[in-house]
Amino acid sequence: MEGKAVVIGPQDGSSYWQPKPANGFVRTLLNSKDLGSTAVFSAGTQTVDPGCWVREHCHSDHEEIIYIYEGTGIAKVDGQEHELAPGVCLFLGKNRKHSFHNTGTGPLSFFWTLMPGGLDDFFAQIGRPRQPGDEKPDPFERPANIAEIEARTVFGWTQKV
Repeated sequence: MEGKAVVIGPQDGSSYWQPKPANGFVRTLLNSKDLGSTAVFSAGTQTVDPGCWVREHCHSDHEEIIYIYEGTGIAKVDGQEHELAPGVCLFLGKNRKHSFHNTGTGPLSFFWTLMPGGLDDFFAQIGRPRQPGDEKPDPFERPANIAEIEARTVFGWTQKV
């Protein structure tokens, strides 16, 4: 029996503008629930604006892979700083506190995979729908019920910002 084969084009997938402090946007590309795959995961990309950051957080029941393909910055993993540049890859096991700060002058972009998945649901709930070619919105706040969204999706402890 053969598994499914899917090709996602550069304009395909769902995309969402992200709130402060990351700003930028995500593309949610693949997930096991839509594919019916035996491996449970979600995968996509995130682009963080210059001077912005992804808040410190962890995933209590998930493991994550991050691959940097554009820009520069700093990752903080369990309090230790690591330089980010194209080609850097991180594996973040359960309950590993991490954050990303774009210290460069251009976008910081990375591919992410979360196992067993669900990060795509989180991004859809906190972001605003984005279409290729849309004008970038002004920075906007996270939803008032962010703690509830985090609790029902993929997060363990998160820094309150």
